Amino acid sequence: MANTKQPDITKISILGEESIIVGFHLVDYLINDVLVNIPCSNYVLVTDTNLAPLYLDKYTKAFETAVDELFIQKGNKAPRFFTRVLPPGETTKSRKTKDDIEDWLLSNKVTRDTCFLALGGGVIGDLIGFVAATFMRGAHFVQIPTTLLAMVDSAIGGKTAIDTPAGKNLIGAFWQPKRIFIDVDVLRTLPEREFSNGMAELVKTAAISDENDFCKLENGVEAVRQAVLGNKSEVPFEGQTLETRTEAQSMLMDIIMASARFKAYVVTHDEREGGLRGLLNFGHSIGHGIEAIVSPLMLHGECVSIGCIKEAELSRNLGHLNQVAVGRLARCLASYGLPISMDEKKVKDRIGDLHVHIDDIMEVMKVDKKNQGDKKRIVLLSSIGKTYEPRASIVADADIHKVLAPQQLVLPVTESPSGPKKEVSLTTPGSKSISNRALLIAAMGTGTVRVKNLLHSDDTQFMLAALKSLNAADFEWEDNGETLVVHGGGGRLSVPDKELYVGNAGTASRFLTTVLALIPSAEGASKPAAILTGNARMKQRPIAPLLAALKTNEADIKSIEKEGFLPIAVTPKGGLKGGRIELAASISSQYVSSILLCAPYANEPIELALTGGQVISQPYIDMTISMMESFGAVVERLPENTYRIQKGVYKNPEHYLVESDASSATYPLAIAAITGTTCTVTSIGSASLQGDATFAINVLRPMGCTVVQTETSTTVTGPPIGQLRPLPHVDMETMTDAFLTATVLAAVTSTDGKTENITRITGIANQRVKECNRIAAMVHELTKFGATASELPDGIQIHGMPIKDFKSPKEGIHCYDDHRIAMSFSVLSTVVPHGTIITEKKCVEKTWPTWWDDLEHKLGVRLNGVDLGLKLSDAEKASLGRAQLKTIKKLDHTKSIVIVGMRGVGKTSLGQYAAEVMGFKFIDVDHYFEETLKTTVFDYINTWGWDQFRIKESAALKELLGNESTYGHNYVISCGGGIVETIESRQVLKEHANSGGKVLHLVRDLDQVVRYLNRDQTRPMYGEDMMNVWRRRRSWYKEVCNYEFVAYAENLAETSYVAPTDWLAIKRDLQRFLLFISGRDTNQIDLTPNRIGVPTTFVSLTAKDLSSTVDRLVEICEGADAVELRVDLLQKPEEKEEMTDIEYVGEQLALLRRAVPLPIIYTVRSKGQAGAYSDSDEKGMFELLAWGRRWGCEYIDVEMCWAPSTVEKFVNEKGESQIISSWHDVQCQTPWDGKAIDVKYDLGNKYGDIIKLVGVAQTFQDNMTLEAFRARKTGGKNLIAINMGAAGQLSRVINECLTPITHTALPQKAAPGQLSLAEINKARHLIGLLPAKQFWLIGTPIQHSMSPTLHNSGFQVLGLPHQYGLLECHMVEYAEDAILKDPNFGGASVTIPHKLAIMKYLDEVSENAKIIGAVNTIFVRESIVNGEKKREFIGENTDYFGMKRRIQSLMLDPSCPPEQGLVIGGGGTARAALYTLHKMGIKKIYLWNRTASKAFDIKKAFENLIEVEVIESLDAKIEPGVIISTVPADSGIELPEHIYGGIKGIICDMAYKPRRTKLLLQAERKGWSCVEGIEVLISQGIAQFEIWTGKRAPSHKIEEEVLKKYEL
Repeated sequence: MANTKQPDITKISILGEESIIVGFHLVDYLINDVLVNIPCSNYVLVTDTNLAPLYLDKYTKAFETAVDELFIQKGNKAPRFFTRVLPPGETTKSRKTKDDIEDWLLSNKVTRDTCFLALGGGVIGDLIGFVAATFMRGAHFVQIPTTLLAMVDSAIGGKTAIDTPAGKNLIGAFWQPKRIFIDVDVLRTLPEREFSNGMAELVKTAAISDENDFCKLENGVEAVRQAVLGNKSEVPFEGQTLETRTEAQSMLMDIIMASARFKAYVVTHDEREGGLRGLLNFGHSIGHGIEAIVSPLMLHGECVSIGCIKEAELSRNLGHLNQVAVGRLARCLASYGLPISMDEKKVKDRIGDLHVHIDDIMEVMKVDKKNQGDKKRIVLLSSIGKTYEPRASIVADADIHKVLAPQQLVLPVTESPSGPKKEVSLTTPGSKSISNRALLIAAMGTGTVRVKNLLHSDDTQFMLAALKSLNAADFEWEDNGETLVVHGGGGRLSVPDKELYVGNAGTASRFLTTVLALIPSAEGASKPAAILTGNARMKQRPIAPLLAALKTNEADIKSIEKEGFLPIAVTPKGGLKGGRIELAASISSQYVSSILLCAPYANEPIELALTGGQVISQPYIDMTISMMESFGAVVERLPENTYRIQKGVYKNPEHYLVESDASSATYPLAIAAITGTTCTVTSIGSASLQGDATFAINVLRPMGCTVVQTETSTTVTGPPIGQLRPLPHVDMETMTDAFLTATVLAAVTSTDGKTENITRITGIANQRVKECNRIAAMVHELTKFGATASELPDGIQIHGMPIKDFKSPKEGIHCYDDHRIAMSFSVLSTVVPHGTIITEKKCVEKTWPTWWDDLEHKLGVRLNGVDLGLKLSDAEKASLGRAQLKTIKKLDHTKSIVIVGMRGVGKTSLGQYAAEVMGFKFIDVDHYFEETLKTTVFDYINTWGWDQFRIKESAALKELLGNESTYGHNYVISCGGGIVETIESRQVLKEHANSGGKVLHLVRDLDQVVRYLNRDQTRPMYGEDMMNVWRRRRSWYKEVCNYEFVAYAENLAETSYVAPTDWLAIKRDLQRFLLFISGRDTNQIDLTPNRIGVPTTFVSLTAKDLSSTVDRLVEICEGADAVELRVDLLQKPEEKEEMTDIEYVGEQLALLRRAVPLPIIYTVRSKGQAGAYSDSDEKGMFELLAWGRRWGCEYIDVEMCWAPSTVEKFVNEKGESQIISSWHDVQCQTPWDGKAIDVKYDLGNKYGDIIKLVGVAQTFQDNMTLEAFRARKTGGKNLIAINMGAAGQLSRVINECLTPITHTALPQKAAPGQLSLAEINKARHLIGLLPAKQFWLIGTPIQHSMSPTLHNSGFQVLGLPHQYGLLECHMVEYAEDAILKDPNFGGASVTIPHKLAIMKYLDEVSENAKIIGAVNTIFVRESIVNGEKKREFIGENTDYFGMKRRIQSLMLDPSCPPEQGLVIGGGGTARAALYTLHKMGIKKIYLWNRTASKAFDIKKAFENLIEVEVIESLDAKIEPGVIISTVPADSGIELPEHIYGGIKGIICDMAYKPRRTKLLLQAERKGWSCVEGIEVLISQGIAQFEIWTGKRAPSHKIEEEVLKKYEL
């Protein structure tokens, strides 16, 4: 649709010109404005490959249209228009790119009369601005920023620059653009992460400039997100005019203009950064320090966001800013999806194990251009919207260090020069318990309430954010954030658009659970259910009693991961029913408070009865009721712990003051107690609602402290240091959270020696299910100091000891992410000698965010920042030894294998074969059932019915797999098809799999199964269609199994049985599968460096359906060491509609395994990693990968880009599969010479058995950079390191470990730049990595030998540069020069008469050759000994390989060879034939030769190894199943008829001229299978080829060429 309307725009002045233009859909306006107001002969638009497909055509067409109107129609000469598209990413901002652009401009005769248009983000703007600044001493320049960050930051101000190896933006110029067009509509194409990236700049600007703008950002989160990330509008050019502009669009435009205006103001008054402009660097001083370490893993805005919080915390620590402001800033940044701490999960997901050490940050900050000499200058805040000074302030390194440090060193007051502060008075933060209750009640009430002294912490932040998401109320801040104004919603609630995340906030999670049950409906919501979740620890904290009570009240609640724990999904069902609710209250009072708080809004009055014995923490329940009543609720207390709550609506008072936190007050009071000083807490007294307010009276006073408590204050004076007394017993059930404080005090008590120095605290059992098991944690951490403590059934026992005997643990105190543990041990640390390190110091933010500031400044305790992590320099040294995953789940391979599957799939026959392969016994559950109950299954079902049968069947299975059962190990147990019909049986099977056993689901094509079953009436069936049965059971089979085998049969015989050849193939596949999953033969590749056969490769299949290429799979895989199944490229054909996608993949895998014996690399490549699978479906991705493990794939490719917890869980359960941990740098984010690629390497090292890193080469030099990286990683795990693209092909040639290859028979390459094996080998030869070797055939006569054709054909197919020639000599000594003196000698075939004489030149002879007594193959092995290259010649006999391979290929089952075999002849080849029969497992071996004495000589030579019976006549009564003749063809030998007998055996005639000898023709007439001598010759030659090259020979092509020559 043509755009004919003029946009409504806003102009912003900068440097006296209204050159910033803001609006929507500005393309046409922009082009016209530039042509009219910036007239030039040339216009050059530069963008990148991400943006070009979206916008380049629009701009080109707009330019053509405007030029036609303004120039051509008026007869004027039109200006020229050039476009240039660059690669995206920071690496483009380089000298080379700038040079290339300038050379291109000059080659096109572009002059100074030019205007550059920079269409892109900061990279394009900075680069093209610098080009414009320097091109012909300065050309016009227009910024068209396409990212939010560029719109409000880099595009405004005239800073232009490029990067150098020494750092970012080090070469550049100030060059002001003539126009800055901010087309807000382009933000709709921005990825969410990039949107958040830009929001950091807007929040930062508002924080330093205008609180009103900040309030807009705080309160307009949903509108702003909707304007950028919401669904595309149906209105054409929406927002272009005021009439079409939505409220959300207006909000977005307002906040962008506010940020742009402030930056324009600053630039106008301080263009060259004289001082004022430095204010724009708020968050950047520390943010840049972080960014220098983590870029490009984290974006600029993400680093600045964390920098803003750290600089705000620094302002607070220095006394310039209050915690309210810090909390508001944190909430605002987090609400836009930005990280506010390096400890966040999403940060860890992006940077992996990379540690951002404070020393490294400080090192980067040394070169900040704002610094004044060696003094660092940082922008400090005094409030939201105002800076401490109108410039960056000088801050001491020690202060920065302290704020940045992840750990805190608490120094004892006894070692302080000034000693402890003698008297202290302070107010503790608002109560967490009361804050959360007040927020919830006020939000659900009617009217407006102003809440003061609200705790600004993680917990309340999560609660506030959840209430906003639920649309429960409207919130705003007053008094610089000291007052929260809540406009109550009166109980309105709606399903949130995204899951409610509460971190480790237990109070919020429990309260919100019942709130979600109040939601009346999901009408108008984007999701049908509300999801409540938390962090890993929160998911371990029980909530089952509350869920059970709500479910009983008909709430629709489901636990998503683990029953009785978060996350939960709550589907609205018209609100909470009400009536009588019974609740077990012996674990947590929060369950009780949760229902109480929500009860007034139930559909009926609630009668809440507490069950389960003693109610825990009654004071908290009393607090809840008291607060409810203060907001107008009616609660009746009934006998037997029962409460009746009337229906109603909370009525908000005008003001509500949150009482200070009594639990928090215990810490400063305890410091007074332990240091012998005086502390007054002015906000907690006897009138408090909180049970912990009695701590001073009931705990500190008995310990020897002086306590004075009024209604509103508590003062404690401690005894002299070391004189606290133990408490023989104290019941802290009414103040359980305070037990930790009491525990650390108890550790330093003393007595007069007449009484025991032991404190016992009871009544605190609920503390085991808090943020951690607090009782166990306190015992464990106290013992680190040398103290003695132990757990009691409902408490803890502590032995006091002298303070001087305490030893501070070197590793510090682990806080378990628990605020109360951190604060309790900081109390103890005030007296422990030499200082104590408290790790995870940020966890105090849950209830007292300013704890460390107050501990130092108000309580007088000295603190130092500590960072126990590795600095970058140390991490580099340690990178090859980076932490591996410690716990890889191991399967118990002796545990029984349980086979499940539909009836008729072959569970019994294949189960018996499986038992044979594994050396196990076999049992059928049905047979066990019948033996136990003394009846048949058929009779039992007819008598008792199916339901009773299933119950008994389940019991039988449970008995078989019981802990004491003899069937639990070394058995294959076959189950009936319906074993999965009951929950009980499924649970037994899952428990077996989870405990290390194997549950194997056996699968076959169901149509084939139905045809087979129609013949079998021995087993009763459900009265339903077999396909319906399968549809019902299929998910159950997949639920219980941890392995699956697809028994693929191409066709059924006319009898409806599987054809014998297919059945044999199934058994071969099953044997391979079983040997793999049991770890006996994993079929994995030898990746030893410098071995024969380097480079190792795998061919990447790209077919959508392998059945279309099955006939060519052998050819496609020739020479490869493995084959990759690209699951993401498979497409299920329409005729397989009945199959699920996973079943289709399983069949494809079975087909591939049948066709080629190579190990399989199972890969599901995501779109962001150059594949086709969705980037957003992590669950689906790992479900698919898990099936690769279940199907027994030798290798599984796991991308590093997914969540670490998900990857770690998968790797932990990998079984025998090896993990290829892969990273494909499609976006050029991890250059080979940057630290980001080292982070990826370390991740791969952690997760993978093999590391795969793939970059994109834009120049030849990129390959050299890669090789420098590879050289640095020598000695580590096997590494695949390659570059994509044509320019990267050299890297594929050089890479030696599992290089991905293609083949001409494939429909397309799997990746750009992929080469075939032949191309790689040819290139390796040309660059000197693959020297040509000379191979010989030594013997006489050899002129007509097929060997040169055989080997040279193979070399040619694989692109190998070697040559095979004839070296005819009657004495072996004539071959000495070729063997011993030629450095290019690679090996030789040896024939008569030298098979024995050659041995004198050999360093080693194989066991095969020794037994046979002849060498027909020489190969060379090279090694380094004492720094010198050593060559060794080794002899082998491959005649045996050739015979064995050919004969076994004709056997129905090679594992069951015939009983008897016959060898005819008496020469050297007869010896090889005897050895062949022996190695095939034939027990009775006969030998006949016309000269019997020679036969007896051979028998004697083998007498200690093989039992050979010489027969003197072929008339002897023997029945051989295999016959090998080694006599010449002209002997004319034929065998007596009786030798062929009734058996149809296999005969091999080693004579190969003529091809079908007289003997073979005779045997063929008798129905025997024949092996021709030429076939054995080819097979033994192929064995030689594979020994020499280390590669699988292209057998089919070799045989084709040899037979072609043979027929000539």
